[in-house]
Amino acid sequence: MEMPDLKIGEGAELIVYWVDDYFGFLLDAFSEFIDILVSGLKDILMFLPPMVFTIVAALLVYFLAKRKAGIAIGTAVGFLLIDSMGLWNLAIETLALVLSSALVALTIGIPLGILTAKNEFVFHIIKPLLDFMQTMPSFVYLIPAVIFFGLGNVPGLVATVVFAMPPAIRLTNLGIRQVPVELVEVADAFGTTPLQKLVKVELPVAVPTIMAGVNQCIMLSLSMVVIAAMIGARGLGYQVLVGIQRVDIGQGFEAGLAIVIIAIVLDRLTQNLTPRK
Repeated sequence: MEMPDLKIGEGAELIVYWVDDYFGFLLDAFSEFIDILVSGLKDILMFLPPMVFTIVAALLVYFLAKRKAGIAIGTAVGFLLIDSMGLWNLAIETLALVLSSALVALTIGIPLGILTAKNEFVFHIIKPLLDFMQTMPSFVYLIPAVIFFGLGNVPGLVATVVFAMPPAIRLTNLGIRQVPVELVEVADAFGTTPLQKLVKVELPVAVPTIMAGVNQCIMLSLSMVVIAAMIGARGLGYQVLVGIQRVDIGQGFEAGLAIVIIAIVLDRLTQNLTPRK
């Protein structure tokens, strides 16, 4: 007896095209918003000359990272190295895309994480979706992103958000659930409302775990820059892609090194922003 040939792929294709046909105007509005967000952030970051930007970034990292001079010096040296390799503009484009992607992912992910921690029904619906998002190969996200948004930074950001959002949801949910029962009972005994209990008790206690999710979200966003370059996202990822196509080891290595520098700076910064329990 032969197994029936299920046309699952064709069904997924029909759903994608149905969404594009009936909700195209919403997708266009979202695309314009994302384009403004990425372009605006890029213009802000490009406003300062490289040397001035490096000094400002090093000072900012120094104060945000609890006055750790080593991290500030490493930030300055890394940014100066990027500028000396002639990759400054591409690095700023990558930084703008990563920060925009992380901002959108966290704006959606943290509230969803809180909701899943408070509502078991929502949690059991979201959990398999998160499993699906984290196990599906990241290249697959590029196909509907291109259909919905064409080529450029917008589909790259959308694919990055889908890829990077699950850790923010999971770790926010975990942080809220790990709040000691005694603290919740004390808050209830004082007659706090659910919102007051969330803002004044649960979120402050869960901040270290939530910040771990923020760190993972930023790192995953940065890991997608090369893949997003395949659908027109600019920046260092595109430089790496060109290096692969031309088998240019030097070009690919320099762009990859610049990505590593940005990743280290963002990782150390977010780790030092996390309060200890």
